[in-house]
Amino acid sequence: MRDLFVGIVVFGFLPYALMRPYIGLYLYSWISYMNPHRLAFGWAFTFPWAYVIALTTLAGILFWKEPKRMPWTRELTVLSLFIFWMLVTTVFALYPDLAQEQLVKIFKIQLMIFITPLVINTKERLRGLMWVIVASLGFFGVKGGVFTILKGGVNHVLGPEGSFIAGNNELALALLMTIPLMRYLQLTEPKRWIRNGLGVSMILTGLSVVGSQSRGALIGGLAIMLFLWLKSRQKLMTSLLLIVAVGLIAMVMPQEWYDRMNTIQDYQQDGSAQGRINAWWTAWNVAVSRPLGGGLEMFQPPTFQVYAPNPDMVFYAHSIYFQVLGEHGFVGLFLFLLLGFLAWRTGSWVIRAVKKSPEHKWAADLAAMAQVSLIGYAAAGAFLGLAYFDLPYHLVIILLLCKTLVQKELGGRVPKHRGFRMRLGGASTTRTRAPEN
Repeated sequence: MRDLFVGIVVFGFLPYALMRPYIGLYLYSWISYMNPHRLAFGWAFTFPWAYVIALTTLAGILFWKEPKRMPWTRELTVLSLFIFWMLVTTVFALYPDLAQEQLVKIFKIQLMIFITPLVINTKERLRGLMWVIVASLGFFGVKGGVFTILKGGVNHVLGPEGSFIAGNNELALALLMTIPLMRYLQLTEPKRWIRNGLGVSMILTGLSVVGSQSRGALIGGLAIMLFLWLKSRQKLMTSLLLIVAVGLIAMVMPQEWYDRMNTIQDYQQDGSAQGRINAWWTAWNVAVSRPLGGGLEMFQPPTFQVYAPNPDMVFYAHSIYFQVLGEHGFVGLFLFLLLGFLAWRTGSWVIRAVKKSPEHKWAADLAAMAQVSLIGYAAAGAFLGLAYFDLPYHLVIILLLCKTLVQKELGGRVPKHRGFRMRLGGASTTRTRAPEN
C-alpha cells in the first residue's frame, strides 16, 4: 500500500513538474528529505525516484518560458569551488573507487541545490519550499516525539533505512535544524490553528531529538534554544515553548537518558568518545601529511593503520569539521567554513535591510531562523558526521534567495556589507552601512 501511495504521488505530479519545474523541486525535496520510499516494503524501496524526478525537472527547465536567471553570488562561487575541490581530492583519493561512488551522490545533491535559484524566484515559491522541507522532516519529528512519550524515552528514535538520516545521531541533527524553520512558518502564518499545530510540532520534534539519545544533539539543542530565543521577535512566546519542551523532557525521559548524557563529562572512560577522538587525530594527521586530504570515504581500517594514534580503534569521523578536514585537507575545510560564514553574513544583511520595513518581516524571520538552524548544524555537527547532507546547503541558497528578493523589492533602499561592494541596477554603488540589530 505504501509503495502504491508513493507511486501515485510521484507519477501524478511529474506532468506538473514538467510544466512548472518548481513543483519538480518540491517533489524532489520531499523524496530527498522524507524518503517516503524507504518506508515502503516492496518495489518502491529501490526504485530510482530522485533520478526520475530530477530528469523531469531538468527537462521542464529547458522548455520553461519563464526567464531563468542564476543569482551568481559569493556563496554560489564558494560552493562551486568547494565542489571542484572535491573533484580534485577524489582524483588523488586513498580509495578512488569508494570516493568516486560517493562523489556521484554528492554531485546529484548539489545539482538540485543549484537548480533551486533558477525555479524559486518568488516569495510564494520560497515559502512553498520551506513548507515541503518542514513537513518532510517534521513528519519524523512529530512521529518520534509521540513515540518517545509512549515508550517513556527508553528506545532510540531512528530515521528511514538507507537514507542520510537513518541513524539516531543523523536524524537528531536534521530535526534540530528543522525546529527553527517551523518557528519561521509559525511567525508568518496568518491562520491560528496552523500556528498552534506548528507550536505542538516544535515541542514534539524537540522530544524526538531528545529521544534519539544523541549526546551531540544535546549540545546542538542547547545552542538552538539560546539562539532561537535571541533571534525570535516574539521572545515571550518562544520562552513559553522552550519551557514547555524542557518540562516535557524532564517528565518523560528515564534515568538511563540522564546517565548517558552525563557521560559527556567522563569522555576519558567512554569508548565511543575515545574512538571519535582517535578518528579526529587521524583526520588531522592525514591533512598534515597530504595537502589534498585522503579523499571521500577515507575513514577505512588501512588509513587508521598508518595515521591513527590507536590503529585498532577504527571509527568514522563523527564531526563535519574533521570529516571535511580528513577528506579534503585544510583547503577544503577553509571553503566549507567560508561558505557558512558568508551565509551568516547574508542573513544578517537581510535582517538589517528590512528592519524599518514592516511588510518584509517575513524576510527577517526567515533569515533569522535560517541562521539559528545553521547554528544547530555547526554546534551538533561538531560531534556528528553529516558534512554533505542537503539541508545546510539548501539553507545557504534560501538565504541568498531571501536577499535577492529583498533587493528586488526594495531597490536601492538597502544597506550593504561593510567591506564589500554591491552592484544594483547594473551600477556599482557605495552606501553607509545600517546600524546593527
